[in-house]
Amino acid sequence: MENKAEERQVDVEREDGTAKGRYRVAIGHDEAEMTYSRAGKGRIIIDHTFVPAALRGQKVGEQLVRRAVEDARLEEIVIIPLCPFAKAQMERHPEWQDVLSR
Repeated sequence: MENKAEERQVDVEREDGTAKGRYRVAIGHDEAEMTYSRAGKGRIIIDHTFVPAALRGQKVGEQLVRRAVEDARLEEIVIIPLCPFAKAQMERHPEWQDVLSR
């Protein structure tokens, strides 16, 4: 029996536009996504996260936020997590505070 509480390693894709973008994970017919908007120079606002029921409990949502954190570090920008899920993930991971907008 599969333990759904374990983290499933997934490929997180990024679609980045001039004003908006999203991170997505596709597994079979299921797709999880996290959307963001640019907020001026050097900031993004994470505004929505969706993980379908079939992918919940596998830390797919956490991996979407982790990828945004990694990209923010590379691009030297900060994140404003308006989405309640993203905000909760940022609070759970003190090691991500360096990219949290203050």
